[in-house]
Amino acid sequence: MISIRDAEAKDVNAMYSLINELAVYEKAPEQVINSEDAMLKDGFGLQPLFKAFIAENETGIIGMALCYQAYSTWKGKYIYLDDLIVTESARKSGAGTLLFEAVYNYSKTLNANQLRWHVLDWNEPAISFYKKHPCTFDEEWITCKIEKENL
Repeated sequence: MISIRDAEAKDVNAMYSLINELAVYEKAPEQVINSEDAMLKDGFGLQPLFKAFIAENETGIIGMALCYQAYSTWKGKYIYLDDLIVTESARKSGAGTLLFEAVYNYSKTLNANQLRWHVLDWNEPAISFYKKHPCTFDEEWITCKIEKENL
């Protein structure tokens, strides 16, 4: 039995472990510069910057989805799903679908005009997962970023 709930400050250690597991899966563990302390402050302080959902079963926390509100000049308010992570041993258990539905329903509750996310072009399991939902894959846009060391 899998349950979904809002993340709480006490979950940050498990959330951070999931983030690091994902970074290893994506062959980029050295790119994680976030910290548990930063997540506590940024997500559970006076002005939270993100919302997270937790998937649990009888063994404990098995997944999370982290999202935040953003704004587009063309689309208005939208929700950006930054990461949806299910620990390897719990993949294909339905946890990912339940987490995605939680973010989807959160987007509807906030009357968002769009739910948006990125997926790596080589991550076929994730692409297949998202293709089960009524989404479009936008080939026109290229993700651009400036890393902290260049700010």
